[in-house]
Amino acid sequence: MMDDIENAKKFFADNPDIEILEAFVIDANGVPRGKWIPRERAIDVLEKGMAIPRSVYALDIWGRDVHAAGLAEGTGDPDGFCFPVPGTLSRVTWLGRPTAQVLLAMKNPDGSGFYGDPRHVLSQVLNAYKKAGLTPVVATELEFYLIDPVRSALDPVRPPHSREGRWHTGQTQVLSISELQDFEDVFHDISTACRAQGVLADTTLRENGPGQYEINLNHVPDALQAADFAVFLKRIVKGVARRHELDATFMAKPYGLQAGNGMHVHFSVLDREGRNIYAGEDGPSDALMHSVGGLLENMGESMAIFAPHANSYRRLTPSEHAPTYASWGIDNRSAAVRVIVASKTATRIEHRVAGADTNPYLVLAMILSAALAGMKEKRQPGGAIAGDSHAINHEPLPTNWDYALQRFTRSSFAYATLGQKYRTLFSACKQQELSEFSLRVTDVEYDAYIRTV
Repeated sequence: MMDDIENAKKFFADNPDIEILEAFVIDANGVPRGKWIPRERAIDVLEKGMAIPRSVYALDIWGRDVHAAGLAEGTGDPDGFCFPVPGTLSRVTWLGRPTAQVLLAMKNPDGSGFYGDPRHVLSQVLNAYKKAGLTPVVATELEFYLIDPVRSALDPVRPPHSREGRWHTGQTQVLSISELQDFEDVFHDISTACRAQGVLADTTLRENGPGQYEINLNHVPDALQAADFAVFLKRIVKGVARRHELDATFMAKPYGLQAGNGMHVHFSVLDREGRNIYAGEDGPSDALMHSVGGLLENMGESMAIFAPHANSYRRLTPSEHAPTYASWGIDNRSAAVRVIVASKTATRIEHRVAGADTNPYLVLAMILSAALAGMKEKRQPGGAIAGDSHAINHEPLPTNWDYALQRFTRSSFAYATLGQKYRTLFSACKQQELSEFSLRVTDVEYDAYIRTV
């Protein structure tokens, strides 16, 4: 702790222009929530902690209290104390006012992690790996759309700098270099921000949809850090886009007829000697295949985490890029789980189900827990798919939000991974959102029914 405070003092000494510290936690939906702290109070807050209502971890997507989660109503809504996550104090490069940021984690009075903190949830899964003498090596790939900030009810989303309305042509321009160059300044500033915040960004590429891009993050032997990087990258992309008079969205399916935004998770597992246990002599090891078996076994019960919003299920329609079955394949992007057999160090699993609209801590918790369970139980994954041909024995994934929530709420796997209290908290948040959507009548329904039935 003393070293962290000394590092913080050095940071502020090296950055004398900083006026404000953004201190925040991450809620159940993956949304940063916190406070602005003036520079003169920053060191005191970093050393002694910052009080935040515990109920901040149980807000719905509109930022409203979820009373059924049990953290606000009937409790007096008490504060919890949050402390900085080491290594996350850094500059915010996209704001006009000189600003720093720090990620916080809530602690109980005895110093243990608060059960409602998604970062703590993931740390508990990683403790199970540590007890087994294993270390996951994790990276995420995040897809997003740059969109025009000018929106209307009739034209709520359109590509950047497009004044003719919706994007109607059939072009995708996947992997187009010229379209990367069109936004050279944006991606330069994203790279600058990543370096300032220690986010290990790798490749940037043009994706399938109009104005859709993907940024890949480097593999790190710390899944908590991998999730931190994903959270920070989303903040960076949105902040830099705004500075360039654009918007950016990680919404799973902003365009009904175009590609959705996914968050693909790549991971392998090291033993105590640093060897990749997923690499066999002539292909994937038994440990890798057992992990795949665990992932497939628990995938259906995890869908409320992998697809946590109403819009998430628009992405989960039959296509070669959005999985709808619990399937696996060797280097097959049509499968939910893609096994990549490369060098000894690069042999790994790619989990392709989660959307970019998810909470990275919870997604990694469910994925890594399922993989570990598969190894312990020696689960077999069944046959690999060829192409996009799914056999009758591949379980269809829930593509309905209500059904996915029902499975999650009853899931013993979710109970074991997240804990009973967090499973209840998350379910309550999602049920409140689902209830809100059920009260809204859409324009499509009025168009179809108001005069015809």
